[in-house]
Amino acid sequence: MVRIGTIDQRFMSYNIEMVEVTGGRFWKPYDSASQPQSDLFEYRPPIDLANPKLRKLALALAPAYLRVSGTWANATYFADLDSTSRPPAGFDGVLNRQQWQGVVDFSKAVGAQIVTSFAVSPGTRDAAGIWSPDHARRLLTYTHAIGGRIAAAEFMNEPDVAANGRSAASADVASYARDFRAFVALLKESFPEILILAPGTAGEVASASELLASATGSVDAISYHNYGTLSERCSGRSSLAEALSEQHLAQTDRTLAFYRSLRDIFAPGKPIWLTETAEAACGGNRWDATFLDTFRYLDQLGRLAAAGVAVVMHNTLAASDYGLLDQRTLEPRPNFWGAVLWRQLMGDVVLDPGVPAATGLRVYAHCQRGAKGGVSLLLINIGQASHTLILAVTATRYVLQAAHLQDKRVLLNGVPLQIGLEGDLPQIAGMQTAAGALTIAPATITFLTVPEAANKACQ
Repeated sequence: MVRIGTIDQRFMSYNIEMVEVTGGRFWKPYDSASQPQSDLFEYRPPIDLANPKLRKLALALAPAYLRVSGTWANATYFADLDSTSRPPAGFDGVLNRQQWQGVVDFSKAVGAQIVTSFAVSPGTRDAAGIWSPDHARRLLTYTHAIGGRIAAAEFMNEPDVAANGRSAASADVASYARDFRAFVALLKESFPEILILAPGTAGEVASASELLASATGSVDAISYHNYGTLSERCSGRSSLAEALSEQHLAQTDRTLAFYRSLRDIFAPGKPIWLTETAEAACGGNRWDATFLDTFRYLDQLGRLAAAGVAVVMHNTLAASDYGLLDQRTLEPRPNFWGAVLWRQLMGDVVLDPGVPAATGLRVYAHCQRGAKGGVSLLLINIGQASHTLILAVTATRYVLQAAHLQDKRVLLNGVPLQIGLEGDLPQIAGMQTAAGALTIAPATITFLTVPEAANKACQ
């Protein structure tokens, strides 16, 4: 298996929405009584980032990037005083110093580097509507003063999307370009260590080209957002029956191809970061908290790593239906266990698996994490038939499966995965598999490690 690329050591990362940090109305998780396009939001108190259970579970995904952004961040006021509770005119929410201190402390405790974006609402602008960097500067200066570090930043969240009653920034590209230049000047002059990400647009939108063109020469990485669909909360038309179809899964490739073409035009050679993604936008679909979405999640990681994407940030860590953790109990969902296995087994060097394509079977290969010369395979059987793989040497097998695809409980080699009362993870143990024929059963996800592979690319 030859080397075809590398990924950032923090490739598999996640988001905590700004509204989670401040508290506010976010996408209401589905329950048995939920109706499409009703009860879209519910108030949630600020997330407790000092919670030992949450920290233990996040630490299992380290090292990572922690992106604190989202639609609400575009109009969140950073308060000079912790007593500030109501946003000034031109803002919709308040982030106080204690809450941001919590983000910084959490990032240090769980091995995550912060990525963020800044407010761009009317409260940050002068009478002529020109964005001032003063508000962003206050947040960055305070972060530095408390010993924090921001690794990378987008100017704003999704400049192509209208939100909170305001038109999209892409409606006036000239004004966006002017404001973006002020943002770049702020970072280059005062915070040069922060990587600049752009355009941060959602999906394959025509405005992405214009927005990125206005940032030519100033970005360190191309960033974009990608959801396979909208949830039914936002009038989505996704189908449960098509969740594992090749057409649905390949949407990841189509959107990447769009942004890669823009990268090649406006920022040749720059890395590509997917800074927000999940199965469905607007909080996720009803099945995003089940084993069914783990196929999409791990297949997306495999596809993007093989295609040269440097970083993928899942939305979210612990909010609404697409969270890796249940927001009320912090109990891990199947996607979390898939993430843990990826983190423990899949290294940063990507290999060509050399396995012929087969209907319903996706195969990805990396150097094995922590094993010199070792190789790890990820085999995802989304079909209804078994497949056979011939092993030349002994390997260790980790098989994820569930009683049914929409089960919220996942099994590893037939044993339920569950955490301890304090959030301690169980031992992630594989099964020894002898050389010869290995059957990959339908509706299973198999990680296979071969520590004795002696792969030259993995030395």
